Amino acid sequence: MVKSVLKLPMVLLASVCIVSCASTSQKVTTTADEHEQEDSLESFNRSMFEFNYQFDKYVLKPLAEGYRAITNQFIRDRVRGVFSNLREPLSAGNYILQAEPTASAKSLSRFVINSTLGLAGMFDVAEGWGLPKDRTGFNETFAKWCVPQGPFIVLPFLGPSTPRSAVGLAFEFVFDPVFWTTYHDANIHDKIAYSYAAAQAITLRESGLELLDDLERNSVDFYATMRSAYLQNQSKLRCFRDSEKEENTYDFDFGIEEEDAAFDEMETE
Repeated sequence: MVKSVLKLPMVLLASVCIVSCASTSQKVTTTADEHEQEDSLESFNRSMFEFNYQFDKYVLKPLAEGYRAITNQFIRDRVRGVFSNLREPLSAGNYILQAEPTASAKSLSRFVINSTLGLAGMFDVAEGWGLPKDRTGFNETFAKWCVPQGPFIVLPFLGPSTPRSAVGLAFEFVFDPVFWTTYHDANIHDKIAYSYAAAQAITLRESGLELLDDLERNSVDFYATMRSAYLQNQSKLRCFRDSEKEENTYDFDFGIEEEDAAFDEMETE
């Protein structure tokens, strides 16, 4: 299974880290000075950030803009709904690992309801029944069990990350239900895996077009803005031993697990 996942082009998996967003307010425990200290690989990171920026500018962003041009909002919402629904089993499994069975049961219920009555997730019927989206992933699970995040690093194609976040993302690809359900048939597995990853990448990038343009336009140093935003959001993830309750919030969201909510928020503006 791992071998098959590693065969996926990194460029198609990139946008998960580049534009994935969370809509909820983030607790802040790290200052700007601490962010500077955490960036011990700044020279490498800036070079890799520029490489990713050029890739996005000439490849991923044009594809996302083309996708928007040939579809309407209704179609894009339905596609996003299907991808969102496919992540529910991952959330359910991670909630179990985080010792939160109630949240796990809610995610499984959402998956069953939306997969059937919601037509494979195209419509979020479960939310209307009092089961709103509440996503989690392996990064949150590792954080819950006090795994340190490590230094900030920009990965080729994968973008802003930390060692803990990168490992969490790898686990999510390995345990993605689409890969498991097609793994038994070698004739269709690679075709579906490539297509699925490509569609996700373009869909996610399209949902973040305005957000990232806005950030770049209003940033003196785009790299520093992205680094600060990413680390602020990582800092909200708490170890079970933590008892501090910070009240500060941060508006920029670059987590991996909740990409859909940020787009919903932009739509209401």
